Parts: sequence; structure tokens; C-alpha cells
Amino acid sequence: MSEVIRYQSQNKKIGEGKFVFIQSFGCQMNERDAESLSGMLGDLGYQPTESRDKADIILLNTCCVRETAESKVFGLLGRLRKLKVAKPDLILGVCGCMPQQEDVAKRIRHSFPFVDLIFGTHNIHELPRMIYQIRENQEAVLEVWATEKGIAENVPVQRKDKLKAWVTIMYGCNNFCTYCIVPYVRGRERSRTPEDIRREIEELVQEGYQEVTLLGQNVNSYGKDLEQNYRFADLLLDLDKIEGLKRIRFMTSHPRDFDDKLIEVVASSKKVCEHYHLPAQAGSNRILKAMNRGYTREHYLELIAKIKKFVPNASITADLMVGFPGETEEDFQDTLDLVRQVRYDSAFTFVYNIRTGTPAATMEQVPEEIKSERIQRLIELQNQISLANNQADEGKILEVLVEGETKNNPDRLAGRTRTNKLVVFTGPLEISGKLVQVKITKGRPNLLEGELVLNSTIG
Repeated sequence: MSEVIRYQSQNKKIGEGKFVFIQSFGCQMNERDAESLSGMLGDLGYQPTESRDKADIILLNTCCVRETAESKVFGLLGRLRKLKVAKPDLILGVCGCMPQQEDVAKRIRHSFPFVDLIFGTHNIHELPRMIYQIRENQEAVLEVWATEKGIAENVPVQRKDKLKAWVTIMYGCNNFCTYCIVPYVRGRERSRTPEDIRREIEELVQEGYQEVTLLGQNVNSYGKDLEQNYRFADLLLDLDKIEGLKRIRFMTSHPRDFDDKLIEVVASSKKVCEHYHLPAQAGSNRILKAMNRGYTREHYLELIAKIKKFVPNASITADLMVGFPGETEEDFQDTLDLVRQVRYDSAFTFVYNIRTGTPAATMEQVPEEIKSERIQRLIELQNQISLANNQADEGKILEVLVEGETKNNPDRLAGRTRTNKLVVFTGPLEISGKLVQVKITKGRPNLLEGELVLNSTIG
């Protein structure tokens, strides 16, 4: 079991009257990290702002899973040069996954010497000390830990959402898929203790939170490094007992580590939602082997069949990759066939791009024009299936957790079903944060429209 680091507050409000702007790129793990960054700076007195021009600290919380995310960061740093010149006291920092790669950290330091702070994923909890160091010494700080040193607990958090919360249950990844940079920048798998996870969620419930999403690069691996025989399904069983908590979600799952007990727990639980995000990545056994995914399409389809048998109303979503090195038209057809068989409610589809330092980067690459044509075919197929699945919900009465007004139409409310489908409907604003019943009137590709069932508030 990895070392636990208890966060120590600096108790010096050097940020009183000052503001911080944090911009995150990438996945939910990065978004959750941003909440901790904001919390630690809030501990120092800094207030969040949506304006870069107003900020006294700007932090770019980066992702390196795809090349496009890196390109956006480098482009933004170039544009921020003028702001740094105009405000010399501005602290400009780059953190997250990108700096965790040694060559990238050096490139940032060389190409953007006006950057004041560079740190990685392993020492986020050291942010207050590094801010003090910059203020006191008037010197830039580059501090990237090469390896993880444990899990930092009790780090303050500032969450924007007051209804739903992300809760990280583990860090790192041991899978080493040949296309993925995550194990190199997030480190090996480390599980938080069940006691720390439960304590955090109980505190969230006391603050009024209704729903939590348990996060990990592979939540199914939770507990492998703990001293006791305690796994992810056991954690769900314990969390299901927390009074006042309405819903529990989790992501992301790895098909290789998905066991029957987890299916049974979701089927029997009152609070764990019937939504499985199971990244398939590809439907070809040859490509799955080259990816080092650790399962076959037959195993994956068998798993889907079990889920549908024990949780017939479950929603299944996935990540699907197009253009992995060596992918042929036949391989791609296998992926399309998998999508037709599973009939995902939705899928995050993306084109493979090279990540330096991964084995796939040295493999024979698929031409860009072929990738582009294939991704369009995949998206078209998935959109057809998503629409059909949502139309099948027409006439059903579904439980919806009301999140509030829609962004584009303040006269309508939005919420999500237990299966994580977005629902828009007309109703009074005061039911925000409540569980209600909504009759679905129309299914669209990306959402459901419905009518509030009067007097249907259930929590």
C-alpha cells in the first residue's frame, strides 16, 4: 500500500484580494485536479476568476493524451506572453500531465522562459509551497517529481457544482496500452483507503451533494494494492449504505478487470446507477492484441451479454479508436460490427495520434485521409444507434435528477436519468436538486425531451 501524505495548510493568506484563473484540458481526472488546485489557492486567499486579464495567477492544467491538447497549450502560452509583459507580477504556471514528460517540461522552459511555475501530476499538493517560493525568491520554479510518492489526503477542494461531485478513489494505471501515455505521467496504481473515501463522501452529503462519481484510470483495479482483501465491488457495497446519498456513478472501467460480482452489485444496489462506461477501443482481435488491451472481442461481447442479462435497463457507453497503427479496412469493419452488436447509447470516438514514448509511436501508421474517412463512418453509425435507442425511451417515465436551467433556454430544466442520459423538460426552478419523474416525449440523438409528471418529486 502506498504512503499517505497529509496535506498541511500554510495558514498564510498571501492571496488576499488576488485572483486565480485555472484552465483545464483533458479528462475528468484533470477537472478533479483543478478543483484541488483551486482549493489550495483558496486556502491562501485567492479568489477564482473567469478573466485572464484580472488574474494574478494563471494555471494551465494540461493533458497529453492527444496531440491536439498539447498544441492548444503551446498556442495559448504564446498568446499569454503579452499579458505577462503587461503584468510582470503575474504568476504563469503549467501543470498536469504535459510537464510530467521530461522533454516537454524542458521545451516549455526553453520556448516560454516567461513561465514562472512548472510542475507535474505527482506533486500537486506542493502548490502552496511553490507559490510562496516564487513570491519570496522572485525566481521561476520547475519541480517535476519523476515518480509518485504516495496519496495526498485532506487537500482542500473548491467545486463549482453544488449537486454532483467527483471523488477520486485511485490514481495511476498499470495497463500500459501501447498507444497510451497515462502510465508514464500518472504513475502506478495507488488506491485510497475505503475509510478516506467514505469520509469524503459523507462530508459531501452533509454539504448537500446528491450524487458522486468515483474516478480512476481503471476503477476495476481498485484495492489490488491494499493490504486487506477489499476490491471495487466491496467499496460500492459500503458506499451504497451512506444515508442521504442519492446516486453513485463510476468511471472508467477496463473490460479485462470487470468481474461478475461488480455486475451483481450494480444490479442489486439502490444507489449505484445502471450505467457502464466500457472502453472497447477496437473490435478487431488483431488490433486489440497490438494495443495490449488484454481481452478479445469475444470476451468483451460476453461481458456485454452478462450486463444486459442481469441489468436489462442498463446504459452502455464506450471509447472507440480509429486508425490505430496497422488497422486495415477489415479491422475497421470488425469495429463497426462490434458497435452494431452492442448498440451503445453513446460513444466517445476519436482518431489515433502519435504519443512519443509509447510503443505504438514506432509502428506503421495509417494515412490521415483514411483515418478521417473511417471516423466519419463510425460517427454516422453511432449517431443512428443513439437516436434509435433514445426513441425507444419515448413514452417511458424515468427518474431524473434535476440540475437546473438549460444553458440555451432558461425556460426549460435539464437533468439526467440513472443511465446518464440528458433530459430537458419544462418545470419550476425550485425543483432543482430534486429527484423527479419525467415522461419522455421525444428521443433525439444526444438527449431526451419530456414532460414533468406532476407531484412526482421523490427526493
